[in-house]
Amino acid sequence: MRALIALMVIIYLVGVGVVLSPVIQAQWNSASASTLAGSIGQALPNALAWPAGLYHSMTDHG
Repeated sequence: MRALIALMVIIYLVGVGVVLSPVIQAQWNSASASTLAGSIGQALPNALAWPAGLYHSMTDHG
């Protein structure tokens, strides 16, 4: 049971990283650290809710 929970947590965190990766790639070399942190802070709520976004895109409720 612990392995299943650990797998679910790992999949969730990888999904958060996948959602945040375009923000990080776009500003990694061109922006200051504070600007990068601010943009990550703005994108973080959507990144943490990626399962809901995936569900809405699959069922066309979004």
